[in-house]
Amino acid sequence: MSKKILVVDDDAMNLKMAEFILKKKDYLVLTAKSGLECLEILEAEDVELVLLDIEMPEMNGMETLEKIRANRKSAGLPVMFLTATVDSESVAAAEKLGASDFIKKPFLPQDLMDRVEKIIG
Repeated sequence: MSKKILVVDDDAMNLKMAEFILKKKDYLVLTAKSGLECLEILEAEDVELVLLDIEMPEMNGMETLEKIRANRKSAGLPVMFLTATVDSESVAAAEKLGASDFIKKPFLPQDLMDRVEKIIG
């Protein structure tokens, strides 16, 4: 059975790119355009990994991760940030919230695959 990955980004092109790369390895890919949509999907679906952007309107990636961690159903879920924001402050905040990894955009497809495989095998 295919493992399910949720990709969260407010940029449609980033969603398409990540989906294209992950589907090549037979992952089942769900997408969300906001933190709120991400939380709704996590209530309804069982996923193995969340790829989360930091810079999003309304609820940013850090706030979204806080809510993921606060929910008993999703508290232990691996979450990897996929973001253009990679300053030491953001990295430290993400690690404090239990982020599994951090990939800087733009990323190489092979780099994304390697990191996803490392987390969910």
